[in-house]
Amino acid sequence: HGLEKRGAEDHGMGRTRGGLTTKLHALVDGAGRPVAMTLTAGQVHDSRAALGLMEGLRTGQTLMADKAYDADAILARCRAAGARANIPPKAYRKTPQPFDRALYRRRNVVGRFFNRIKQYRGMATRYDKHAETFMAGLTLAAIRITIQCNESTA
Repeated sequence: HGLEKRGAEDHGMGRTRGGLTTKLHALVDGAGRPVAMTLTAGQVHDSRAALGLMEGLRTGQTLMADKAYDADAILARCRAAGARANIPPKAYRKTPQPFDRALYRRRNVVGRFFNRIKQYRGMATRYDKHAETFMAGLTLAAIRITIQCNESTA
């Protein structure tokens, strides 16, 4: 699984220096198919959304995420689920967790998922002003992405 966030505008869910924003957080599998998605206010720290998305982690899986997700609560949730966390440690950590750079390079499937979402014009330009409507559109786009990943190329 990979975990990453991307931004999108909203009707006032959160306020940052850039204005009113929300963030889309997604958990995807190794093939780039969405497992879980959630929206948060723009000023909410990434790790808060991650804990909710990690509900489906299972023994033997690897969670790959960027430095923003290097938090004790996330690492503890991974250990409790029997999963491995491959997250680059923050510079201030006194005892950094093991980190595999070669494995981390495969985290690009998360970025590719967000690029696929952006191919849907309504999602990329954020026509929907309400979070519920926008999330419904994201869900439909995610379903199409999952179907396309499962289609036979033969």
